Amino acid sequence: MTPFGVYVHVPFCAHRCDYCAFATYDDRDHLREDYVAALTQEIAWGVAEGTPLATSVFFGGGTPSRLEPEQLVGILAAIPRTADAEVTVECNPEDATLERLLAYRAGGVNRMSYGVQSTRPAVLADLGRRHGTMAHEEVSRLTHEAGFTTWNMDLIVGSRAETLADVRATLEDLLGLEFAPPHISCYALTPEPATALGRDPARHPDEDDTADAYDLVGATLESNGYEWEEISNWARPGHECRHNHVYWDHEDYVGYGSAAHSHRHGRRYWNVRTPERYIDMVRRGERPLGGEEVLDEATQAFERDSLALRTRRGVPVEAFASLDEIRHLVEVEAGRVTLTPRARLVANQVILRLSSSP
Repeated sequence: MTPFGVYVHVPFCAHRCDYCAFATYDDRDHLREDYVAALTQEIAWGVAEGTPLATSVFFGGGTPSRLEPEQLVGILAAIPRTADAEVTVECNPEDATLERLLAYRAGGVNRMSYGVQSTRPAVLADLGRRHGTMAHEEVSRLTHEAGFTTWNMDLIVGSRAETLADVRATLEDLLGLEFAPPHISCYALTPEPATALGRDPARHPDEDDTADAYDLVGATLESNGYEWEEISNWARPGHECRHNHVYWDHEDYVGYGSAAHSHRHGRRYWNVRTPERYIDMVRRGERPLGGEEVLDEATQAFERDSLALRTRRGVPVEAFASLDEIRHLVEVEAGRVTLTPRARLVANQVILRLSSSP
């Protein structure tokens, strides 16, 4: 069946991390009930229009675990999906109680995603994270106990408070678990302008240190049975996130909720950003459309190539007019071009040399 993704945005957080620039709010919990009602209505409109069955559903945010489990599984129940659909919920480690995880499982969730970021106290403090340093142990045990067979943990590298020894220790902590996460993501810390991190130049990551940390993560994971699948993602065979591949393979998807983005047949559109406005528009019977654009064939071709180049699948060698300037950044095998490990953090330098580049 042709892959089709559904993304559900939950814009509530207990606390905004210092690096977060997403459309999330730590002072809007009083809107949760109304927001769930609006989400359910928007989904019903999509169903009435004949939106395809979802092959994957992803609850992101924000913090989806800010909703009560019955609220989240109620939203999921409204989404038509295939019998084998992958359903992922992002969850803060401190929210991962056995009761919550069992409720998710009973409601149809079959994959979890946890933002661990690090296991070192100084690093967590610098990132503005609130969970304890041993949360990874409890989370892995409870996830297994609840019956989940596939799940991931996210890491962030680049904090000024983090050394290579810290990165190595975090990896040892995760890989040494009795139930180690079969999928691990690693993101480079980015100082977005409107964030607490972005406003403090003294805390901005050092690019060379970040690259060294990223290289250590990749080498360690790949030597422990994880396969690199995309710039920020490694998974053991069979544990790739199918929903991620909807984006990377330039498939169609629909996003529900405030600030959610959709892509259908070359049309990209997105909802209004704030939950208040989203709720008000849906209540009035209005589609909460914030904007849209129609992508021409050339733009679609460039997006397909640039997304594919970020993955281990790569692109056909014909996607480049010449490889002369980037020969040191790529590998060519069986007529396909992929990034070298060291080039993954400078992928844009390669992407700009695609023949489809505007």
